[in-house]
Amino acid sequence: MPMPHDVFVYFNFRSPYCYLASKRLFDVADRFNINLIWRPLGGWDGRSPPERAKVKMPIARQDLARFARRMGIPVTPPPKETDPTRAGAGSLLAEEKGLLRPYVVEVMRREWAEGGNIGEADVLLDVGAKVGLDRDELAAAMDDPARLKVLAANWEEAQSKGVVGVPTFVVDEEIFWGNDRIDFLEDHLRDLRLARL
Repeated sequence: MPMPHDVFVYFNFRSPYCYLASKRLFDVADRFNINLIWRPLGGWDGRSPPERAKVKMPIARQDLARFARRMGIPVTPPPKETDPTRAGAGSLLAEEKGLLRPYVVEVMRREWAEGGNIGEADVLLDVGAKVGLDRDELAAAMDDPARLKVLAANWEEAQSKGVVGVPTFVVDEEIFWGNDRIDFLEDHLRDLRLARL
């Protein structure tokens, strides 16, 4: 079997399309010989700017509802003012602790299935405790200036690779943008002979 191949994942917790991708993302990692290189973003990085987001929101909500029906998952959008930055910073701690998968799944469930505001510390701390993160460590991590710099650096790196939105998966020079491109990502990984037998 070939060596594991790096798949960079650019992800913003505020994106409804990242919610959809979160339902398949780790399954891809289970079925292919890859290293998921986690690159969370904060604020508006990787998303439409606020002026455009206001115009897109009704269409995006319809689109999200269609995908959710097809996938059989619940959708209750979070408050419009929800800021994903703390969740992104917290995900770096979760990754360090070996809890990235349950953290991502639970944060996205709390935000997009239950409509929770993951920008609020108490909401995020409850999610962290549920998946096994220490509350004090997560409280420190979510506002840690060093982690916030990592989020900003991730967006700079993404743009240098040609990434224009989230979720995006980058494999060498190939860019797969959107939850609806995961099938193409899988096809590409099969072409690279990375399917686990």
